[in-house]
Amino acid sequence: MTLNFELPKLVRELKKRKPKKVLVQLPEGIKQNAAEISGAIEKLGIKVIFSGETAWGGCALALQEAEALKVDLIVHFGHAEFIKTKFPVLYIEVRDELDLKPILEKSLKKIEKFKTLGLSYSIQHRHDVEMIKEFYEKRGKKIILSKKIGFAAYEGHVIGCEYRGLKAIEKDVDAFLIIGNQFHSMGAALAVEKPVVLVDVYNDDVKSMDGLREKILKQRAISIQKLKDAKDVGIIIEIKPGQKFGEPKYLVEKLKEKGKNAIVITMNELTPEKIMNFYHIDAFIELACPRVAVDDFAKYSKPILTFKEALVALGIKSWEEFLEKGIV
Repeated sequence: MTLNFELPKLVRELKKRKPKKVLVQLPEGIKQNAAEISGAIEKLGIKVIFSGETAWGGCALALQEAEALKVDLIVHFGHAEFIKTKFPVLYIEVRDELDLKPILEKSLKKIEKFKTLGLSYSIQHRHDVEMIKEFYEKRGKKIILSKKIGFAAYEGHVIGCEYRGLKAIEKDVDAFLIIGNQFHSMGAALAVEKPVVLVDVYNDDVKSMDGLREKILKQRAISIQKLKDAKDVGIIIEIKPGQKFGEPKYLVEKLKEKGKNAIVITMNELTPEKIMNFYHIDAFIELACPRVAVDDFAKYSKPILTFKEALVALGIKSWEEFLEKGIV
């Protein structure tokens, strides 16, 4: 894996913006490159502080840290722009410069029965999208990029918390092809009913997501039933501006109407260790990243639901409507 941190772009932008002090956010996989990035910034006479908190997505902007540290700019690496904020943020997407042709060749067997493919990619592969399209088109496939809808920054771009761009083209394709990793392909499999094939460039693997949707739907149904039976419910809210999915006040009112006790809890990051201290709570509803509840089902001893799932449990939405709009 060869990562291109687009340092010339970084330097160009910093010279233009002229900050005196910056806070740099790095995803977990590239925190090891902090020294290289620090050197490029400090050469410009700018003070650098690195956030040690997790940055799973472009939604996880460290605004509170930035304000507390009185920096002039957040430099957020590894993700595309997610939301607009009043605080200045510079997004550096980072290119993963790989030779993808061997694994694209490997994928042909998995997709041989599909004529038209919906194509989506994680942001590190955006620079290769035209090459990928041409590769498949030369081999008789019709390629349609997922739509630029919602939080997606580009046509074909896929993020973990919503898949409206894929759902918009679902009727036009035979299957979906995801270039990236299991995180995005798993979300796609939950959002659409057409087959989903992952081209896992990091593990040199090509695999179908068949069967995953049904397994996770069963898990989600269990969590929904447990919320129906719960007496004491915790509503977890996130302070990051890009991780607000649902209204806590509304949920508290609806839970009380059902005879349940509800408390609102704020967390910077949801972990099993943190919720253990709320031992009296029977079920949690998290209004941060919906993928926490879905992906980490096995990690938690108590059921954790998304806002959409809570609406189903409370009888506000039907299970059918939940599936139609997408689990995430």
